[in-house]
Amino acid sequence: MNRPTPLEARAELARRNLHDFARFVHRPMTFAPFHESYYRILEDFALGKIRRLIVTLPPQHGKSLGASVLLPAWLLGINPDHRIAVASYGFSLAAKFNRQIQRVMDSRNYRFAFPASRLKQGGEKGYARTAEEFEVVGRNGGLIATGREGPLTGNPVDVMILDDLYKDLLEANSPIVRDNAWDWYASVVRTRLHNTSRELIVFTRWNDDDLIGRIGRKERIVALHSPDQIGEVPADHWFHLNFEAIKESVPSLLDPRPEGEPLWPERHSLRLLEEKRELDRVMFSCMYQGVPLTRDQLLYGDAFQTYTALPEEVIRKGNYTDTADTGDDFLCSVCYDVSCEGMVYVTDVVYTQETMEHTEETVAAMLNRQRTRVAMVESNNGGRGFARQVQRMARVTKVEWFHQGANKESRILTNAPTVLRHVMMPADWRGRWPDFAAHLCGYRRTFRLNRWHDAVDVLTGIVEVEVLNTRGNKGVRKVAFSK
Repeated sequence: MNRPTPLEARAELARRNLHDFARFVHRPMTFAPFHESYYRILEDFALGKIRRLIVTLPPQHGKSLGASVLLPAWLLGINPDHRIAVASYGFSLAAKFNRQIQRVMDSRNYRFAFPASRLKQGGEKGYARTAEEFEVVGRNGGLIATGREGPLTGNPVDVMILDDLYKDLLEANSPIVRDNAWDWYASVVRTRLHNTSRELIVFTRWNDDDLIGRIGRKERIVALHSPDQIGEVPADHWFHLNFEAIKESVPSLLDPRPEGEPLWPERHSLRLLEEKRELDRVMFSCMYQGVPLTRDQLLYGDAFQTYTALPEEVIRKGNYTDTADTGDDFLCSVCYDVSCEGMVYVTDVVYTQETMEHTEETVAAMLNRQRTRVAMVESNNGGRGFARQVQRMARVTKVEWFHQGANKESRILTNAPTVLRHVMMPADWRGRWPDFAAHLCGYRRTFRLNRWHDAVDVLTGIVEVEVLNTRGNKGVRKVAFSK
């Protein structure tokens, strides 16, 4: 038995899976770890294991190359009878995908791997090959490219790929454009599909009322975190795979990155991404994190007041600390000065997921550095022991602990206007405390949609004490530890 040549071995792997196919026909191919998960899920879609799939990826992370170029080419290789449609916001972009697919299928390696999936050559007659459509010679398959609101032929579509139906922010924020896109999807796209048709939507999100948002309000969308979920969800449900530019969600089998790690650091470093986030946090959340927001959905947004100099007269130097409730919560400790006008000037912050053994020393050092007179520690989760340890190390601070019994959601939402009226941040606060700033500025009004409440809870507690003269439940026990 003759051993296969290296080219034959690679061609066999290309026929078996999309990841190896990409490396075989698109050289040089640069992959990040997340691309393996991305191509694995696209492969499951191609094989019919997933019928309805939504993938959201940040800009310039290989979204379209995988979904709108390599996937259709591989589909027509493993089944030359597939009828595929690719649509985008305009015909010119869809036609570009079409031309790229044709170049892949014309390549030497593709023809070696899939000799039965051949396109019309030269003056060969009887088969279409244009920027709008092409057909596989001798088979029933082919591809149609169209723009949003453009026509689809009367023939049924086996695989529908929708890649970025909105050109830019201006289009995405236009109710008319969004309505037209939805009407076209419902009246044209859906009417071309049959019982076993598959739909793939790959977007950089701009708005919560985009096509994905509207589908989610009418049909079931399931977040995809593990390949094990495939086969356990009804076929009429959608799977949604979201890759955040900066990891904020819980690590999963498909995206095991630890919190704070960039998706493709070789191309988009954490520093570059943080700079983009500082330019516009709402847009960064939409486009790079896959979490569409509008400014009226944010509790604070970018509305915090800032200062460049502390007031000359300070009537109180305080601190408010909330220890972490669970393993991935943040300890949040904020030092502040109170002016005679009742304004609260934030002067220093400890915001970390480190253990209490570490944070006790860090918070005590901050209290000493700021010469804080009184520090209040919520005792709900080990706060009393934390307060005792901090008191031993803080030289001039009286450390108090108390129980916070009031409803967190009610406190935060009710006191948000007071926070914005009375809390002042240093002019460079976003650079000094990036996680603290991100969790405050990105906090949503819908309480259950937020993962972390620690920073917001502490600012709420500060204004309750310093502005509203309340502290949790009335009459709760308070202990002050003296030297």
